[in-house]
Amino acid sequence: MSNTSALHATQVHAPITIKAETAIADPDTCKFTVSAIVQEGGPFFFASAEQAASAPLAATLFELPGVASVLIVDNTVSVSKSAGASWQALKAAIGAAIRAQLLSGLPAVLATAVATQAQGRSTEIVREIVQDILDREVNRSIASHGGEISIVDLREGQLYVRMSGGCQGCASSEATLKQGFEVMVKRAAPEITEIIDVTDHQSGQKPYYSR
Repeated sequence: MSNTSALHATQVHAPITIKAETAIADPDTCKFTVSAIVQEGGPFFFASAEQAASAPLAATLFELPGVASVLIVDNTVSVSKSAGASWQALKAAIGAAIRAQLLSGLPAVLATAVATQAQGRSTEIVREIVQDILDREVNRSIASHGGEISIVDLREGQLYVRMSGGCQGCASSEATLKQGFEVMVKRAAPEITEIIDVTDHQSGQKPYYSR
């Protein structure tokens, strides 16, 4: 194992316990909390197998049918699945992959990915991450109410979004933004410090004045 490819690769000898928790606000995302450090630092977010080329654990997880994205932070691994996939089969496979990675003594994320993270991600990459969250998780869940959230702009850590359809003018849209979407975005893209809603809610079907 070369020094250029690995970072903090330590083999775990103690028994490994993994706790899986499905998010209440987002049932297609499951957080796996491990009794050992999976990868120091982060967050390391991967929205596709191509992005996970420098992260062995994420690459392995993307081989499982239904895995849509992977987020690795210290001793947690959050996995989002596609709509048609079932957690019943995925949870055990994901847990086994995490355990095997730790027992191997190899890094979950290679030094090349860690270095890229340290240098900072471009605005384009951060925007892609947010768009992936919207496409795979948020908009799919609020579509049943006829709602949609779209990106307007991203600059200097501020994400500007617009709500449309059933979300425009809905009094609960602020809670949707703060309690669901904002939590997921800041977890995957800590570069974003603030989310600003530019929606004209007064023009919605049930207008209200946001605070």
